[in-house]
Amino acid sequence: MATLLYKLGRFAFRRRHFVALFWVALLALVGVGAASAPAAGPTTFSIPGTEAQKTFDLLEERFPNASADGATARVVFQAPDGEKMTDAAHKATVEETVKELGNGSEVVSVTDPYVTKTLSQDGSIAYAQVSYEVSAMELEDSTKDALEKAAGEAQESGLTVEIGGDALSAVPHTGAAEIIGIAIAAVVLVITLGSLVAAGLPLLTAIVGVGIGVGSITALASTLELDSTTPILASMIGLAVGIDYALFIVSRYRAELAEGRDREQAAGRAVGTAGSAVVFAGLTVVIALVGLAVVNIPLLTKMGVAAAGTVVVAVLVALTLIPALLGYAGRRIQPAGAKSKLFGGKSKSKSKGTEISGEAAQPAKPNMGTRWARFVVRRPVVVLLLGVVGLGVAAVPATQLELGLPDDGAQPTSTTQRRAYDLISEGFGPGLNGPLMVVVDTEKSDDPKAAVATVTEEIKGLGDVAAVNPATFNEAGDTAMITVIPGSKPSSTDTEDLVHAIRDTGADIKADTDAEVLVTGSTAMNIDVSQKLNDALLPYLALVVGLAFLLLILVFRSILVPLKAALGFLLSVLAALGAVVAVFQWGWLSGLMGVEQTGPVMSMMPIFMVGVVFGLAMDYEVFLVTRMREAYVHGESPTEAVVTGFKYGARVVTAAAVIMMAVFAGFIGSSEQMVKMIGFGLAIAVLFDAFVVRMAIVPAVLALLGKSAWWLPKWLDRALPNVDVEGEKLQQQLADGEDGRGGGGDRKELVNA
Repeated sequence: MATLLYKLGRFAFRRRHFVALFWVALLALVGVGAASAPAAGPTTFSIPGTEAQKTFDLLEERFPNASADGATARVVFQAPDGEKMTDAAHKATVEETVKELGNGSEVVSVTDPYVTKTLSQDGSIAYAQVSYEVSAMELEDSTKDALEKAAGEAQESGLTVEIGGDALSAVPHTGAAEIIGIAIAAVVLVITLGSLVAAGLPLLTAIVGVGIGVGSITALASTLELDSTTPILASMIGLAVGIDYALFIVSRYRAELAEGRDREQAAGRAVGTAGSAVVFAGLTVVIALVGLAVVNIPLLTKMGVAAAGTVVVAVLVALTLIPALLGYAGRRIQPAGAKSKLFGGKSKSKSKGTEISGEAAQPAKPNMGTRWARFVVRRPVVVLLLGVVGLGVAAVPATQLELGLPDDGAQPTSTTQRRAYDLISEGFGPGLNGPLMVVVDTEKSDDPKAAVATVTEEIKGLGDVAAVNPATFNEAGDTAMITVIPGSKPSSTDTEDLVHAIRDTGADIKADTDAEVLVTGSTAMNIDVSQKLNDALLPYLALVVGLAFLLLILVFRSILVPLKAALGFLLSVLAALGAVVAVFQWGWLSGLMGVEQTGPVMSMMPIFMVGVVFGLAMDYEVFLVTRMREAYVHGESPTEAVVTGFKYGARVVTAAAVIMMAVFAGFIGSSEQMVKMIGFGLAIAVLFDAFVVRMAIVPAVLALLGKSAWWLPKWLDRALPNVDVEGEKLQQQLADGEDGRGGGGDRKELVNA
């Protein structure tokens, strides 16, 4: 692989006009496609195999005119202190508002609170329910404007008017913090690479890659029914890995220049060596993201595949566009070890090109990476214990993990949806914010009405039931809908217990009456989603870790190194989940993170974090440990190889981790609770994995294992193809006369481990 990538790097360097033109043309083509593509239609949120989805599909069939998938709006009115909604003036205002709300072309029905008796017990709060024939994402802007206008006019009369439901759902935004994250990444790149030009290349290529990836998602959003958060998550991951992959190749290019290579040879060698690590690191991320398909939630599958596509683009950009731009940059990018003019030094390399690893000659004073690695290999047991215990403590809150999906109660208090949620809770109890829809299929029952009456009475006798509305039959008389109001808020464990209790009762009723009792609604759907994700977590973990384990055996030609990598990942992801629980569930530092309402952790968070963090964790593992492997196969002892790997890799890996943290942390400013939580979770996971696992636990374990770390059974060694990630074959070929310096005879002879 290293030889193939070496040739690709040289080709891109020589044919830089063609390569640059190709990527610019592709970006322009995708941009035109995204601009001309139809707006994304409604997102179909289906959960195959769940009772809530089965019930929803039954409603679509038996109640075709009910617009079960249509948007809803709950307009909540509150009278001023000391007044009631039954006062003549307020009643006239509400009735006029209801009339105005019913005039919309997309409106199916509007309830009058004075007819449906949706007045609070003290008479201070009332609400009207608006049902639409299309989903929230299909609603025209004029319909939303009319809804807000009607509420605004009612508020002018002195009432407090808020709008709940999903009719005003909007695409989330990430806020200015994302720009701050990119700015931090730029500063880190300048410090790491020493010049504005060198620092600009990773940023430029990452933006090109994300532009192509996100542009493609936008262009296909309508066709593939992609969720509005899909491009945000794709840009989050694509930007982070795009910068990191480019950083590794640019850093290796400067190191090859410091060895005395000409610029074309340096570009080829950088792509051949660091590029090999980029390919396998990208593969682990892609495996983790595409593996989300095993959960069998279409929305999650699409998110994973879209993000994986953006990662593939980032890898291809790093392997081709980076060497092309290096050709354009010329002497404006200086060798490693040379003092940049940016910091007032002279652009002269002090290296002699005698290092096995292909990096700059060792300076008189060991760098920070060398000093840290020497400290770890001298005290591996102490470092290992501190790292494991520290992550273990951070993971403790994860034992109290509660999963759920956010409702309007998780919205910021500045939103009208959240204020409507609070008013409903105040006037009618929290359960009204998440009513349960019980559907009774009496098609096989001899006495449908008796069966439905039995179901109604059984539900009334269950705990935590605030109210049970009369059943409504369809025209055929073979299906009935019963609305059940829980006594607790939608995301509570009491409501979850109630859903399970209704389903258990339904099983007994079916045995007696042949009537099937099913439960759906947003609350029941959330419960089923959480259960489905919990059930899929272990199979997903086994699939992703198993495939990546095989891939890493191929890369490192070792059994224990991939095993250590996987166990280290588990530590970091558990610690990160603990931090998420502490902030979003317990409320620690919630003000700093902009979390206005604590509650259960989003149910897809653990499985999504496992997928993304595993891929990113393997990035650092591959980049850092391949340098150790490279030194080891070139003749260094296991301990020396660990130090060498840190000498040449610690600075770049540290910079890459800081950049990823900055990019992910930028999404904490999102208005969407899911994006905010994912941004925080990924940022803290990178912190734990890069600086505790990869920088402390990994070298400690390798120091303790010694030569055993690189052991591979002979039969497996013969069976595995040699992908030459460390570039051994490439360097042998170049040493035999293909090197741009005329044979590379000043390099030490390569030896096999």
